[in-house]
Amino acid sequence: MDGSESLAMSRRIYFDGLNLSLERGTGIATYTRLLAGLVRQLGYDVGVVYSSPHRPAKNPVLREIAFFDPNNAAPVPRHRRPYNWAVDQLSHIRGVKPVPVNLSGTVVTDQFQSRLPLRDQVFVSRNLFANARLYFSWSGRFTDLEFDTRPDILHCTYQLPIRAKGACNIYTIHDLVPLRLPFTTLDNKRQTYRLLRKIGAEADHIVTVSEQSKRDIVEVLGVDEKRVTNTYEAVEFPREFVERSDDVVAEQLRGSFGLTPRNYLLFYGALEPKKNVQRLFDAYMLSAVDIPLVVTGPVGWGNQAEAKWLSDMREEERARPQDKRRIHHFEYVSLPMLVTLIRGARAVVFPSLYEGFGLPVLEAMLLGTPVVTSRTSSLPEIAGDAALYVNPYETDDIARAIKTITADAGLRAELSERGRAQAELFSVARYRDRVAALYDQLR
Repeated sequence: MDGSESLAMSRRIYFDGLNLSLERGTGIATYTRLLAGLVRQLGYDVGVVYSSPHRPAKNPVLREIAFFDPNNAAPVPRHRRPYNWAVDQLSHIRGVKPVPVNLSGTVVTDQFQSRLPLRDQVFVSRNLFANARLYFSWSGRFTDLEFDTRPDILHCTYQLPIRAKGACNIYTIHDLVPLRLPFTTLDNKRQTYRLLRKIGAEADHIVTVSEQSKRDIVEVLGVDEKRVTNTYEAVEFPREFVERSDDVVAEQLRGSFGLTPRNYLLFYGALEPKKNVQRLFDAYMLSAVDIPLVVTGPVGWGNQAEAKWLSDMREEERARPQDKRRIHHFEYVSLPMLVTLIRGARAVVFPSLYEGFGLPVLEAMLLGTPVVTSRTSSLPEIAGDAALYVNPYETDDIARAIKTITADAGLRAELSERGRAQAELFSVARYRDRVAALYDQLR
């Protein structure tokens, strides 16, 4: 073992578990899991700090059990809430000491493995992230975290008002969508701006995921570009999902969704304003193509019109069962089924208004599926010459692209080939090198 490897082995990096606790996960959860796994491969000790709805038990076995118990999230009785709020805010003034959870094997955790990142230590603190945000809202200060064994680096994978005492504190800012497109998110924009500006001023370093996001951070937040590192992102699907035969994919599509390979278009992602779903629906209907549009993702906020549109479409289909079903909506599909849907699609259509990175575009290219996407924000940076581009604000333009990608087999073959080559620029191996360089410069 050389000196650099020995140094890495002696260092600890802790991550926040904000998004990792979400059962169905988010793009940030995917980002954090992959990042934690690569950091562990690089020889660092990895810790993850979670929020718990209740004060962690003193008994270590009960603490482990509660960590995996969904019923532990039962609401706090109303009469206890003001007391808990006061106690928690006082603790945030003094600083918070997350409690270690010893994952001894008492709980059978097989079903959680896809959600738990590779880690050496787990910590919990009652309502950590919500309380830290509340504390910041009235004090303008970050919550200090204290650990018996402090990390060398605390890496918040989302903008959170927390920091570890005596550590190098770095933050990933994926994008500035709440500030660039304020009409597309529910954030309190004043608070978001205050927090992002404070992170920009006080972070030891800032990480982001595209050159577009880096430019936004430098220009909007006034951060010196030397304090911002773009690592991009990467995608890693389990090999067994990617290497399924075409016959197995076809069988799964028929059995689970009533679909046939290469005979549908696919959009996936939350149905929220920045994803531009209503224009996608309008463009699809305008295009009059003869294959269905498959939409998978939860109905997000601000899309009551889209939800009603989908409901009306289902009513029409029930009234006219002889007609071909034109739009399929699946609110949630598992990762294996999502890979199957991407592989089987004639094309992925992703006309988002703004993305910090755009994981669906990279995922589709990696699996060899042609992509239609927007010529805005980071998306051209990620897709390169491997996508058919549209103006996401022009329904007619999206409709023309849908007609083109549906009809032109030669174009689809060309984009599929280019897409696989473009995806190599964002391979896990290259991402690992960029992550290693990031942490090396923070020594």
